[in-house]
Amino acid sequence: MNVLIKSATILDTTSDFHTQTQDILVENGFITQIAKTLKNPNNYPVLKLENLHISSGWFDSSVSFGEPGYEERETITNGLNVAAASGFTDIALNANTNPVLDSHADIAFVISKASTATTNLHPIGALTKGSEGVDLAELFDMKTAGSIAFGDYKKPIENPNLLKIALQYAANFDGLVQSFPHEPKVATNGVMNENITSTRLGLKGLPTLAEELQIARDLFLLEYTGGKLHIPTISTKKSVELIREAKTKKLDVSCSVAIHNLMFTDENLSDYDTNFRVNPPLRTATDIEALIEAVKDGTIDMVTSDHTPIEIEYKKIEFEYAMNGTLGLESAFGALNSLFSTKKAVQLLTKGKQRFGLKNESIKVGATAHLTLFNPSGSSVFEAKHLLSKSKNSLFIGSKLKGSVYGIIANNRTSIAL
Repeated sequence: MNVLIKSATILDTTSDFHTQTQDILVENGFITQIAKTLKNPNNYPVLKLENLHISSGWFDSSVSFGEPGYEERETITNGLNVAAASGFTDIALNANTNPVLDSHADIAFVISKASTATTNLHPIGALTKGSEGVDLAELFDMKTAGSIAFGDYKKPIENPNLLKIALQYAANFDGLVQSFPHEPKVATNGVMNENITSTRLGLKGLPTLAEELQIARDLFLLEYTGGKLHIPTISTKKSVELIREAKTKKLDVSCSVAIHNLMFTDENLSDYDTNFRVNPPLRTATDIEALIEAVKDGTIDMVTSDHTPIEIEYKKIEFEYAMNGTLGLESAFGALNSLFSTKKAVQLLTKGKQRFGLKNESIKVGATAHLTLFNPSGSSVFEAKHLLSKSKNSLFIGSKLKGSVYGIIANNRTSIAL
């Protein structure tokens, strides 16, 4: 793919051109020239877009589609098109499929389905067979097939000895183990944050203790075993404090937060809108304040859209019986850009690559063109028409977001019409 990108403001702290507005020439998928003004003797297609900004490609550490098994929710092909349109050159695919991604063949299948896409798909293999929490899955075999981490999506590892063994075993090949922070015996059947709001709404509460107990246990296991642990989608002030303390002990732990847990509180459930039923649940303003501060100081390593398509029949029912999950890819940048500076938003959207063993391509001559193109200015109300996913369960509908995404250039392809 050949293209001349005109007047792009580069946001890439690893590049000599950081914050500069430059022309960029891409030939056969590589950056061959960067200069204030470039001519176009080969008559390549020209990209000249309003207030164009460009960064190294964005990464989302927690994305669910559906295929195989739940294609009615989302297919790999359309899901990757959504990711590309939303600015993501790389996504980590969760193992919550049917069958669960727990073998070499399963990992190879989803990678092959994505082989012609602009966005790269990186599977997360299940930590246990069938994500049933009983026996370890084929971790090393999945690693050789292309899995970048191992975790049972939204399912806790109840047996502490199993997590201990997983951390020890995966350490032999530098594997990253994920443990969802949820103690089911404490959580029981809670459907929203346990608080005065849950009492007022008459909905069963899910206490913050259920998350914090599990995190405390997992950190003790990590300290005992060594290894690498990633705790996905934390949501409470105490969780932040536990992980901050663990990092002062130099434990090899990272964590993420879902973007919606930085924007919405349990008070948003007053209308019983099932799009706001997520796991972990929306917490309080105090929790959000602590989470945002932790994002700023680096205690929280990355943010994720936690993109989870759910078909309408599992959302258009009573709140207690609805499935957890919201779409997030399409609104991710606009939401982050409204919460943080654009430079910080871009940093958060690229920061997780290293933890998951992915290369972050710098914007320099000779590098592979692995780019996200966007406009950080302007605000608009996010509407259902902006959803490109097959499912439409977004809690961001009606929210005012800042900026817009043009698309990506990656894998010698582009999602932008030339």
